[in-house]
Amino acid sequence: MTDLDLMIDGPALPRGAAKRAGRLTRLLASRGFQTWAARFPLTRRIVRAEGEAMFDLVAGFCHSQILQAFVRLNMPQILLEQEMTAEALAMKVDVPPDRMPVLLAAATAIGLIKRRRSGRYALTTRGAALAGVPGLAGMIDHHDVLYLDLADPVAFFRGEVETELAEFWPYVFGAGGATDPATTATYSQLMADSQALVAEDTLAAVSLKDVQAITDIGGGTGAFLTAVGAAYPDIQMTLFDLPAVAPAARERFAAAGLSERADIVPGSFRDDPLPEGADMISLVRVLYDHADATVAELLKAVHAALPDGGRILISEPMTGGAAPQRAGDAYFALYCMAMRTGRARSAAQIAELLRNAGFEDIKTLRSRRPFITSVVTGVRKS
Repeated sequence: MTDLDLMIDGPALPRGAAKRAGRLTRLLASRGFQTWAARFPLTRRIVRAEGEAMFDLVAGFCHSQILQAFVRLNMPQILLEQEMTAEALAMKVDVPPDRMPVLLAAATAIGLIKRRRSGRYALTTRGAALAGVPGLAGMIDHHDVLYLDLADPVAFFRGEVETELAEFWPYVFGAGGATDPATTATYSQLMADSQALVAEDTLAAVSLKDVQAITDIGGGTGAFLTAVGAAYPDIQMTLFDLPAVAPAARERFAAAGLSERADIVPGSFRDDPLPEGADMISLVRVLYDHADATVAELLKAVHAALPDGGRILISEPMTGGAAPQRAGDAYFALYCMAMRTGRARSAAQIAELLRNAGFEDIKTLRSRRPFITSVVTGVRKS
């Protein structure tokens, strides 16, 4: 926020002050003022910064496409193994030699790679994350579906687009949408890969040291519970999700040596009763897939399944509420809208849903990377 923003933004203004702020806004928008401010020493820095920020917004789609091309050509993994020249990379990934320098310069400009004095290209810290962070490349790769849904943004916000993203995540429509093995494998793998980061940040935000047993609702192939099992060797675990994901979950638990501590209960929370007996129930990236009415019924069912003193754990990306945030409000909110079933909510909205379901002692916990996930907890009390 610039000094000029501070003059016109903030709490609700008295009528006179609001009128003055309105006149100031119109002045700032005038071409004459912008021309003068671009020359005046005390304001030209602000004008240039704002102009560059606006250009970044306009060019943002190009940046995302550069990133997607970089990922789809497997360049992060290639450069992780060996630094290469433009000519060698062009041959390696089958891009014409006259076009590869454009891609490399663009990837350099957005901070993915750097050019050595030798002429070879190497990954930056940001670029290395594409090769090393589980699920990150997969998440980037599938975004072409979202980009298609946003091709006409006005029609999108008017609700006139029959979005395709929901077809990529069929489980949000209920058990009937997730029976095809190939489709299930696609979204389950992507969910499991990206869940590693979510699990890491969730367990950094909340302590489970007093938990005896945890049930993870909608836990997919068990990525979150696997992380729980590794961090807390005495917790008993139950996974509750659609039957189609159970085989992959069973394999994951077996590979992690958790088969004796992890039960799998196939079912849909829309139609089947939730397992009882756990003193904590987790909902990790579940609520934002569903409408308020569905969420309200689910939270009531969770409340009924918990004993007195039992806790609910909710972890998912959240909006900023009264203070909008780039990740929650300018990305996840649109993503959820394209899925056509749910919506991104603020921590305050989730807390209200929890209160309505009967939970008390509701807390929003500090998250080290809110763009990955935020955490809200509550307690069932008699």
